[in-house]
Amino acid sequence: MSKVEITITTPAQALKDAASVWRRIEAGDETIVPTISFGSPSELFAAITDRRLELLRHVASHESLNIHQLAQTLARDYKNVHTDVKALEELGLLDRTDGKLVVPFDEIDIRVALREAA
Repeated sequence: MSKVEITITTPAQALKDAASVWRRIEAGDETIVPTISFGSPSELFAAITDRRLELLRHVASHESLNIHQLAQTLARDYKNVHTDVKALEELGLLDRTDGKLVVPFDEIDIRVALREAA
């Protein structure tokens, strides 16, 4: 099962995490889970709204739809669906192949650290 982790972290911790991933890549580690980091819960919830999550779930279950078909199926305005698709593509949570939408992950794991890692 492929997954992506979404974290809420500080800029300092994000830099530490990036350095750690870089070292693991250089060492040939192929078990690295893609991660998207946000600085606060409000940033996360602004980027991944209920509507966008609904859109992701629908595309994951019904791949090969284009934006027009997706808007019709979800009974939403085309312009709003287009905006959501672009935002999710920029985050790497949605891909488009030959105009068809695809979710590249089976699972989104949201993690919030209460203490900084050592």
